[in-house]
Amino acid sequence: MNHFLDIHKTGADDLRGMIDTAKRIKNARAGLPKGTPDEDQALKNHMVALIFEKPSTRTRVSFDVGVRQMGGQTMVLSGSDMQLGHGETIADTARVLSRYVDMIMIRTFDETTLLEMAEYASVPVINGLTDRTHPCQIMADVLTFEEHSGPISGKKVVWTGDGNNVCASFLHAAGQFGFDLTITGPDSLAPEAEFVGWARDKGVRITLEPDAAKAVIGADLVVADTWISMHDSQSKRERRHNQLRPYQVNAELMAQANPDAIFMHCLPAHRGEEATNEVMDSAQSVVFDEAENRLHAQKAIMRWCLGK
Repeated sequence: MNHFLDIHKTGADDLRGMIDTAKRIKNARAGLPKGTPDEDQALKNHMVALIFEKPSTRTRVSFDVGVRQMGGQTMVLSGSDMQLGHGETIADTARVLSRYVDMIMIRTFDETTLLEMAEYASVPVINGLTDRTHPCQIMADVLTFEEHSGPISGKKVVWTGDGNNVCASFLHAAGQFGFDLTITGPDSLAPEAEFVGWARDKGVRITLEPDAAKAVIGADLVVADTWISMHDSQSKRERRHNQLRPYQVNAELMAQANPDAIFMHCLPAHRGEEATNEVMDSAQSVVFDEAENRLHAQKAIMRWCLGK
């Protein structure tokens, strides 16, 4: 049994194996109707609990579809349905769910909720997102990059904007997959020093460059994310916009990157804010391939968790 809690907590060889498995899974489905089951029913007779304390579109649909395509069934639960951590401890919830289901995916706020769930569950637990990290997204991003641009090792990736949970998982991926990462954004929104230090200790180049135009020179991949969280107050939203406006990804900024550079955004996007329509809809944009690849990457992750 394997938990998938974070990219830096999973071996580099295992991560590479998941990417390669995801490629095979996707290729095997090419041209098939979306409702067609996978030939390999790896989750047949398996029940997967999908727990959402945070709202979700891509995570919910991609995990649900992925389980079903592999022959399993899902039970979708919200935090309010379960009163997670209120009245019953997370540890006891983990113990109970482990008697009913074969795997748990949880999308939550506090990282400690994920870690406690994993500590007391006797079935695999997958991190669908926490306030600190978003490893499933970055596995899909690595898959997407390699589809379009070949091996990601040794390439230059540029993150623009807030050093948030997605940025943190990019730092982990840089260390595990061997690419250089430049982060451009205001000092007040820099990523956690712990994550920067971890990646540098793995021997990759991590650069914090406040000038966005300088940061993207020579980039093979430029990545943006939303400037605001769904739970931010109006005053915080206005402050974020003022801080992050110089880091908008527009055609002028993309022109500083390599000619064959691609653009990613994990969605949902606030068009005209973190990225312009011109970039989002350009030939360099792979945002919808990226969204689709959540399905294939997560299927590979679930297989790995079950030792398949």
